[in-house]
Amino acid sequence: MTVATIILAAGHGTRMGNNAPKVLQDLAGQPLVLHVLTVARALAPDAVHLVCGCGAVQVRKTVQADDVIIHEQAEQLGTAHAVACADAALDADEVLVLYGDVPLLQSGTLCSLLADLAQADLVMATACVDDPYGYGRIIRDDRGQVVGIVEQSDASSDELAIKEISTGIIAARGPVLRDLIGRVGNDNAQQEYYLTDCIGLAVAAGLRVKASVLEDVEEAMGVNTR
Repeated sequence: MTVATIILAAGHGTRMGNNAPKVLQDLAGQPLVLHVLTVARALAPDAVHLVCGCGAVQVRKTVQADDVIIHEQAEQLGTAHAVACADAALDADEVLVLYGDVPLLQSGTLCSLLADLAQADLVMATACVDDPYGYGRIIRDDRGQVVGIVEQSDASSDELAIKEISTGIIAARGPVLRDLIGRVGNDNAQQEYYLTDCIGLAVAAGLRVKASVLEDVEEAMGVNTR
């Protein structure tokens, strides 16, 4: 059983107020992305793939190591497109997708997501928050089963009131994720290829989708401002 981790680190972070790529902003004495690399390495994956874009030269210098495979997303077309840029990672039996600006995740949480793949094809980490503004909302049916995710810019007034949000962090079987990524479109307000669209596609295909609600929502906090 092979496991690959993909870290998405291509964004600029315009709200950070300086010219450095967001993932290179310092937190507790080291760049954000190195915190994420640390937790990824704690799982001893077969490979760590990192997708960079804005400030790619700086990011490469910071993360360069024998165990890190670097891919470049020359044009930022969305999170699904970023995962597709790390196509080689999808050859693994199981794949974790993390984010370079989400530094508080714990290795135990990621181990739980991978463990859940024993009974699922795709597992996503969700969280229940008081203020869900800006996040994709988890859509469930009358039985409480996840049927999809709707992004903030595409949500109806009823959907905007949902408190359960997508963290974007997923674990999936490699062949499943490869197939889903290939079917993601960009028919949305931002005209981007959203990784979150894989959830609805998986449900429609009859695949086993599981939502794992984080006990500590702070683990999924992304950094947007200094």
